[in-house]
Amino acid sequence: MAKLTEKIGYGMGDMASSMFWKIFSYYLPIFYSDIFNLSLTHTATLMFVTRVWDAVSDPMMGAISDRTNTRWGKYRPYLLWFSLPFAVSGVLLFTTPDCAEQGRLVYAYITYILMMTVYTCINVPYASMLGVITSDSYEKTVFSSYRMFFAYGGSFIALYSWEPLCKFFSDYKPFFLAVEGQAGAWQGAMIVIATVCFLLFIGSFLLTREHVKGVKGDKLMNDFRFLVRNFPWWMITCTALSTNLFNTVRGATVAYYFKYYIGDSNIVDLGVVSFFFYAGVFLAIGEVSNMIGVACAMPLSKRLGKKTTFIVSAVAMGVLSIAFFYMPLSNGGFIGILLLQVLISIFTGVVSPLVWSMYADVADYSYYKHGTASTALIFSSGSMAQKFGGAIAGSAVLLLFSFFGLQPNAATQTPDAIFGMKLAMSYIPAFIALLIIGLMVLYPLTTKRIAEFKSSDMEKQ
Repeated sequence: MAKLTEKIGYGMGDMASSMFWKIFSYYLPIFYSDIFNLSLTHTATLMFVTRVWDAVSDPMMGAISDRTNTRWGKYRPYLLWFSLPFAVSGVLLFTTPDCAEQGRLVYAYITYILMMTVYTCINVPYASMLGVITSDSYEKTVFSSYRMFFAYGGSFIALYSWEPLCKFFSDYKPFFLAVEGQAGAWQGAMIVIATVCFLLFIGSFLLTREHVKGVKGDKLMNDFRFLVRNFPWWMITCTALSTNLFNTVRGATVAYYFKYYIGDSNIVDLGVVSFFFYAGVFLAIGEVSNMIGVACAMPLSKRLGKKTTFIVSAVAMGVLSIAFFYMPLSNGGFIGILLLQVLISIFTGVVSPLVWSMYADVADYSYYKHGTASTALIFSSGSMAQKFGGAIAGSAVLLLFSFFGLQPNAATQTPDAIFGMKLAMSYIPAFIALLIIGLMVLYPLTTKRIAEFKSSDMEKQ
């Protein structure tokens, strides 16, 4: 039985990653279009190209870390080696240079590619640690749940504090900021977030250990050949891509949705309490709800099985997303929007740890079938799939807004632009949820099947 401190330490790693990832996914598009002053088309192209590179680099990093051997283990040392470059790259990403648009565009490509490369170098080995922290399938779900719980906790902190941090640095203008105005405020906010992430990664390194001796990797081409023959891997990888597509389409729309449709100065009155309703509050409430979903993942999957739990959650995600389209701009409508956000986020929280726990099962299945687990290669493919989902969703949302005529920083938007934003929050995610259901129906590793091949493997030993 793993120690509580190790579970907390493992969770701290994804807490750091998720703080950055959610800021990138939800605020970087509007930073580039409204603060950095790039066109929507340039921003869409930039985000697609850099995220595709990021996704492609994941299997490379997986192969490298599978073949790493140090006194700290195979995967854990990367948390120490790349924690500082991770923080510095994040600050550079949110720094606006004083130059013409072409120069800013080049700078944006360089810093975004740098950030995503460093993110890969720390996040792929971190994810792969799940395969060597414990050999027990249920305990992997426990570790994965701790990971997701801390991830959503970090996301809540980052998203809820982001706009207040930007306002703080805009009002007080500390001497250490490289630029002035809103650009300096965004840079200052990222300095705070990056410092916290650096400390969390160091803590994760210190508190965790690799207890399971990693299976020695086969020749690299053999690992890739076995991977493409692995049908469960195909299904869970497509599911991971689609799940992140669902989350990113909604998340990348939120800042625009509030700025240009709902507004950022509305007050929601619940009777006993009232509060300002802005993008950060909406997203932060979603993160808390995600945490509730993560807490439900273990008992639900133990009772229903991982596959059935995933399908039921995806059905709920689709139905609730459609209802989002019909919420009016009124106090009752705002309450409805919040309620839907809570429910959708609970179900996305349920599926999040299941994805990584299922990847651990896929690695065990690979070892059963081929005698080589290629743990980091398999987990890096999960990260790759999620990043492809993010690349497609992030750029597609911006191109959709451009198609419907959204104008950055315009005082008012056309009905077509509003319609496009509403689609991105409702029917488009619902269609993606339908795709997830189909993929999960085809996924073959049920609880019974996993028990069968593990039993067979034990008999061989």
